[in-house]
Amino acid sequence: MSVAFIFPGQGSQSVGMGKALAENFAPARAVFDEVDAALGEKLTKLIWEGPTETLMLTENTQPALLAVSLAAMRVLEAEAGLDLARDAKFVAGHSLGEYSALAAARALTVTDAAKLVRMRGRAMQKAVPVGTGAMAALLGLDFEAAAAVAAEAAQGQVCQAANDNGGGQVVISGDKAAVERAVEIAKGKGARRAMLLPVSAPFHCALMAPAADIMAQALAMVTVSRPVAPVVPNVLVRPVSEPDEIVRALVAQVTGTVRWRESIAFMAGEGVTTFYEVGAGKVLSGLVKRIAEGASGMPVGTPDDVAAVKAARA
Repeated sequence: MSVAFIFPGQGSQSVGMGKALAENFAPARAVFDEVDAALGEKLTKLIWEGPTETLMLTENTQPALLAVSLAAMRVLEAEAGLDLARDAKFVAGHSLGEYSALAAARALTVTDAAKLVRMRGRAMQKAVPVGTGAMAALLGLDFEAAAAVAAEAAQGQVCQAANDNGGGQVVISGDKAAVERAVEIAKGKGARRAMLLPVSAPFHCALMAPAADIMAQALAMVTVSRPVAPVVPNVLVRPVSEPDEIVRALVAQVTGTVRWRESIAFMAGEGVTTFYEVGAGKVLSGLVKRIAEGASGMPVGTPDDVAAVKAARA
């Protein structure tokens, strides 16, 4: 069985995520403690108790999802005997999940990863004044059609494809007026659904350039090591292991398209048949089924999920 480990991004969060892992496994508790110490606050309390609206703030959501993913990864290693260096053909993460993937693969420390995604969340939020940007999901159009809709809607403003999630799901991002125009154009081009998303900023588009500059400076201050397994960055869709290339991809990702459909298709084409979705939710496992025929996604975010992986590997 050839496996890849994939890590979720924003949209997979929920109050209470990871709590059962921490209650049952010491390695998970240690990760949450490490993230709290890195940030100098009790983020864990917010993750497990809410309120939802505070957890949903980008600067909190990003380190929260990272913490849950890394807690789940440590439990997989301790309980199911998994070793990324031995068992992973690739690792990859959706948007902020790329930081989780890199920390899981020992390219970043937990402490540095937590500080970086907190900074990333704040920088992305501050890059565009609230209410001036937007994102929308276009369902039922392939990537090329959705990108054409975004280009037609731009009319001198920013409007571009932000996430190619697969299964006919493309997210666009940019100036609010342009994104609203794109929603109407998409409906006329045969989109099954086209709707604005409840997000606080227009991620993965040119409006995020100030955040990309901040992340370039921040990444220059941390040590990025060679990962123990090849990483498939969102913007490259090919495996990389060189620290300099990893950093360039992380900076480019802030304004670039998350090429998730292509990433999963690439890994499946290289022989991966099982994708462990490590962390909160089941979003990525659902996308795997729609992108890679014959491949399976296994969510790993609860003690029961860990037991299922352990049983499957027995």
